[in-house]
Formats: sequence, C-alpha cells, structure tokens
Amino acid sequence: MDLAALETFLAVARAGSFSRAAETLHRTQPAVSIAIRKLEEDVGQALVVRGSRELKLTEAGRLLVDSAERMVNLREQARRSITDLAELRQGQLSLGANESSIHAILPALGRYRRLYPDIPIAVHRTFSRDLPREVLNYRLDLGVASFIPQEAKLGAMEFSQDDLALVVYRRHRLARRGGRRVEISELGGETFIAHIVESPFRQQVIQLFARHRTPLRRMVELPTIDSIKRFVQMEMGVAIVPRMCVRLELDRGALVALNVPQMRLVRRLYLLYRLQDDLPHAARALIELLREKDDASREPGRRHHGAK
Repeated sequence: MDLAALETFLAVARAGSFSRAAETLHRTQPAVSIAIRKLEEDVGQALVVRGSRELKLTEAGRLLVDSAERMVNLREQARRSITDLAELRQGQLSLGANESSIHAILPALGRYRRLYPDIPIAVHRTFSRDLPREVLNYRLDLGVASFIPQEAKLGAMEFSQDDLALVVYRRHRLARRGGRRVEISELGGETFIAHIVESPFRQQVIQLFARHRTPLRRMVELPTIDSIKRFVQMEMGVAIVPRMCVRLELDRGALVALNVPQMRLVRRLYLLYRLQDDLPHAARALIELLREKDDASREPGRRHHGAK
C-alpha cells in the first residue's frame, strides 16, 4: 500500500468528508476520490460507505484506520531518527585502541562527550596488529594506532605525539643524579619490567640497545601498563613506557623519568578510518573534532602528517 494513499484515507476519515479532506490536503476532490478508489482496489474491499448523506467507514475502513496511523507514524519516526543521527542526538561511537594508545584519545573523547552527550562511546581494547582488519570489517568505526596502516582502503590522521620515557622508582640510584642524564651504556645492569605484548616500539628499543652493545635484561614481562608502573614503584626494576601513560605518576613524584640522550623515540598517534565509505555521523564528528583542533594549533609552515 502506498503511504501517500494511506495519508489521504486518514484525512478523509478524520474530516468525515471528501471535500473537507481535499481542502486539508490542498488537492481537488476528484483527486482524493481517485486515491481512495485506488486504495480500495489494493486492499480488495470498500473502505467508505457510498450513497449516505454523511461519510461512514466500512468495517474494513475502521480497521484500516489504526493500521494506517501506525504506518504513517512509523515513517515519521524513521525520519526523526535519521535527522537525530545527522544532528548527533542519536547513534553510537565504536573505537578500538591498545592499552597505551587509549591515553592519547581520552582528551578528545572528553571534548566529544561535552559536545554530544547523547552519543554512547564504546572503546574496545584491541591489539594494534588487529586494528586495520577490525575497522575494515566494520566491527569498529575507528581505530587508534601508533602506525600508518599498509591497507589502501584505510586513512590515517595524526592527532597526537608522544615519546618513550625511561622511568625508575624514587630511591633508585640514578634518580638522585643531577640532571638525571643517563647514558644508555649505564643501563646494562638494570632489571627491565617489560610489556608482554609485541609492538613496533618494543622492537625499536631492543634494536637500540643492540646498536649500543648494551644488554637489555627483560627479567619480568607484565600484561598491562598499570601493572608495570606498580612493579617499578615496588622497586622491582625500571621500565620504558609511553610518557603519556606515566604523566600522573611523574607529576606526583611516584616515578622519576631519566634523560637518555640516545633514546629519542617519537611516538605518533593516528586515527584510522575507512576511506571511500559513508562513515557514521558519530564517527565523522570525532574526526572533524580532531581535525579542527589540529588546524587551530598548527603553526604556519608546519608539516601535517595526517590523512587528508
């Protein structure tokens, strides 16, 4: 059944007259009569009693009123829902990130929540190596990674930078050194608390120590950054972690960061998204939020590493 014909039928039923319904719909009376006859042909039964002074509905007509109202209202509800999606009063945002990368996106998510409080946010803990596949397979809207993916169907927009920090406990012998400058060659005897998950930066650190012919004694491997920080504070060893993950502990003095001149490992964070795809409005809003912040903070002539 045609929704326009149902709307015409409802107008006739409510007005109790073909002529008054025509005025309401800004149509001619013959056009309204034709629409009702066509609808009767579609349902296979008469909907109005003809020949009476006042318009009356048949039993089938009275039954159709309720169904027609539900169908018309459902269409209006669908229109409102689509409008709400576009205006970010409805929808959801799904991201994937590993444990350390989530720290980089949290400030942006805080701004996002203030702008769009009706949009639920779900951040799924995902290994970096799995992020491209999860985004391409539509299991995630966006991904947060410290690398540019090789997949041609993915875009990557840089939104943050960080570095790796060598952290020690407060009573460590090197924490009391003036300037806290330490040569990498001095770290061969240290016990390192490492993250058990493989990552590009883990390999860079291993290669860095190998180039300087310094032993890297990874005596303990733990599954989370939080457990690594706690173990270092328990004076069980030292660790190399993303600086943003220990910023609070450094500010409070619970941990101390050492200056290792040979260890200048910049960590760039990227937002991954599907190219040539009609992204959900909620996902597109986060991309635009990060892009606006980057545009506002970018200095003239500074190179932009993110995707266009």
